[in-house]
Amino acid sequence: MNRIWAPWRIHYISGARKQRGCLFCRVSGQKSDRKNLVVSRSKCSFSILNKFPYNNGHIMICPYRHIKDLSDFKKSEILDFFALADRAQKSLKKALNPDGFNLGINMGKVAGAGIAHHLHLHIVPRWKEDTNFMPVVFDTKIISQSLDELYEKLYQGV
Repeated sequence: MNRIWAPWRIHYISGARKQRGCLFCRVSGQKSDRKNLVVSRSKCSFSILNKFPYNNGHIMICPYRHIKDLSDFKKSEILDFFALADRAQKSLKKALNPDGFNLGINMGKVAGAGIAHHLHLHIVPRWKEDTNFMPVVFDTKIISQSLDELYEKLYQGV
């Protein structure tokens, strides 16, 4: 059996059980944006790089307020939320030149939400033929750019 080592995953595996409270609420209240990979902030929301991305450039838009359903938004919050999503998508397009995007909100565990109690929008850049045999055969995704390098590129473009 072949093995592909991914030592960065240990932070997710071991940290997920030790952290108390909501990750997004904790990050939203901190000032260390670079450390937390927070790319941009608006009045009601923030954008953050996913530490365990589906694809290079995977970013999430999170409201500051702890809500779990779209219907929980106030009108001003939802407008701000999607305005920030629009800015993030434009920044990703400029920085990475993808061929398209997947956008999604998974509401509830059964819908696939990893963090079900705090609504967030995934924005995932896609390129023609960006999937290959690795995810299918080895259940392994290859990400071509480090999070630090991507953070710098997006932060400079905001």
